Amino acid sequence: MKCALLFGGASYEHEISIVSAITVKGKLSRFELSYIFCDQDHTFYLIEASKMKATTFSRGEHRKMPQLFMTNGGFEQRGLFGSKKFDMPVINIIHGGDGEDGSIAAMLDFYSIPFIGPRKEASMLSFDKHYTKWMANSLGVKILPFEAITQTSRNDIKTAYPFIVKPARLGSSIGVSVVQDVSELEYALDVAFEFDTVLLIEPFISGVKEYNLAGFSARGEMTYSIVEEPQKAEFLDFEKKYLDFSRSSTVAEAPISQELVQQLKTAFKVIYSPLFEGAIIRCDFFVIDDEVYLNEVNPIPGSMANYLFEDFQGAVNKLLGSLPTKKEIRIQYDYIHSISSAKGK
Repeated sequence: MKCALLFGGASYEHEISIVSAITVKGKLSRFELSYIFCDQDHTFYLIEASKMKATTFSRGEHRKMPQLFMTNGGFEQRGLFGSKKFDMPVINIIHGGDGEDGSIAAMLDFYSIPFIGPRKEASMLSFDKHYTKWMANSLGVKILPFEAITQTSRNDIKTAYPFIVKPARLGSSIGVSVVQDVSELEYALDVAFEFDTVLLIEPFISGVKEYNLAGFSARGEMTYSIVEEPQKAEFLDFEKKYLDFSRSSTVAEAPISQELVQQLKTAFKVIYSPLFEGAIIRCDFFVIDDEVYLNEVNPIPGSMANYLFEDFQGAVNKLLGSLPTKKEIRIQYDYIHSISSAKGK
């Protein structure tokens, strides 16, 4: 199976995306892969397989490699004596802005390039955690109470201490703080506002149980990963999550009842269908007093959550065979022709 890994992008999670792509490369050994890197200036490069190393990008060596351009049905390498087209499906592994905010999804859709990843509507609702909570609540999936604040409302927080401060449109725990009392508040807000103009304030519940579940739909059937109980202290900080993005070994399944597993799968399916068709996503849940709450949706999880699937290559292959197709619109100009005929022109 041929496909291309698309990674990089102009976001705070640019380096995380590189780590993910390198990890996924190692997990898809049965695939014939191409590697397309999106630099921070939105230039696409075709990366040699042997150069898929973090230092290739940190040293700028990718700029010596062939540039690619989007064209109908795929990417194209242009030269003096012709062009070469890469018309294989794409796996979108651009984290954060560009990859998860709908920008890349819209471009791939515009050029009719098949891809694994959230479509633009799903991206917009899951990229902003504020909107994700509205969506989950409207679907009947429980969420924790929250406040959304901006610079003008930073002094009007009503949530009791301790609470979590997080940028609304950022992942990998960048800019996230646990605020224990008022003495820590201003610094936490200043840090978070460096990354976003909208912040979420959520109650911090010590000792809460957290579970991660990934999955996708293909040929009308849901495929779920195992359920993971992440090991953490207060919360998964950036350093811990950075290491998680390079995970390639399947993690241990959470020792929970089948009843709870089914509850998590039911909530996952409600969130997934039909909005996230064509994507492998990971939902992070809280369980409090035997009730399941959605924490957040990871529309492009680190390393595509390969560590949660017993057969990741099989999962990707299955999804590639069942990607959503865009209805082709044929322009016939019948309306203009009918007007012209009526006017005798």
